[in-house]
Amino acid sequence: MKYEIKGFNDGQVTAKIIESGDLDIKIRGNSYEDLFRAASIKEAWDAENSINKSAVAKLTIFCLIGQRSDRRFNKAESFDLKVIAQFINVMKFDKVSILHPHSPISLALIDNSEKISHFEFVEKAFNQIGNPVLVSPDAGAYKTTHEIAEKLHADLIPSNKVRVDGAPVISIQGDVKGKECLIVDDLADGGRTFKFLAEALKSQGATKVFLYVTHAQFNYGFDELKESIDHIYCTNSFKNINEDYVTQFKVV
Repeated sequence: MKYEIKGFNDGQVTAKIIESGDLDIKIRGNSYEDLFRAASIKEAWDAENSINKSAVAKLTIFCLIGQRSDRRFNKAESFDLKVIAQFINVMKFDKVSILHPHSPISLALIDNSEKISHFEFVEKAFNQIGNPVLVSPDAGAYKTTHEIAEKLHADLIPSNKVRVDGAPVISIQGDVKGKECLIVDDLADGGRTFKFLAEALKSQGATKVFLYVTHAQFNYGFDELKESIDHIYCTNSFKNINEDYVTQFKVV
C-alpha cells in the first residue's frame, strides 16, 4: 500500500491513497502531529477499502507521546494518556505495536496493542561494552530488566531512589566494586536521575557506568551527564542525535 501526505500553510495535513492493499503505518508517534497524520492516512484508507473486508491495517508507534502520564496525578488534572489512547482507538487499527512502552497501562488503554521488545538494543549495547552488570534504576524497571538479564545470562543489581527530607537518596542492592555497569531504562528526559545513580555506583567502586535508554530526549544536553556516565546507548525512536558520546540504534 502506498500513500502520500500533503501539508498546507495553516498546518492542516491531508492524505491520499496511491495504491491499495494492507495498511502498515510506522511513526515516531512522539507528537500530536504524528497521530493526526496517521489518522488522515487511516481515514483515506478506510474509504478506499470500505468493501475489502479482508484488508488489514497496522500502526507501529516507536515513541508513544504522553506515555508517562499514565494516571491522573492530581485532582482536576487531565489523564493525558487516556486522551491519547482514545484518539488512537477511534482509528480502529487491527494491530497497534508500541516500542518499549513506559508501563502496561498503555497496552491496557489502546485496543489491539502489543509491545515491541527493546531486548535486541540492550543486547547490542551489552555486547559492545563486554558483559557489564545490568542495573535497574527503580522498582518500575526491575521486572523487564530482570527478564533481559536472564536472557543475556548477566548479573543484575537493583537500585532505588527515595526522598529523605526532600533530598533524593539512592540505594544500591549489590556489590559493584571493580565492575562495569549498564543502567537500563525506557526513557530519559533530562537524565539527571541517571547522573546521580552513576555517581552512587562509582562511589561504591564501579569502574565505568554506561546508560541505555530506548527513548532518548536529553533535553538539556550531555555536558553534566559526561561527569559520571561514560557512554550512552539508545535508539532514535524520539529523535536523531549526532554526538560521539551517544551510540544510537536505528529504528526510524
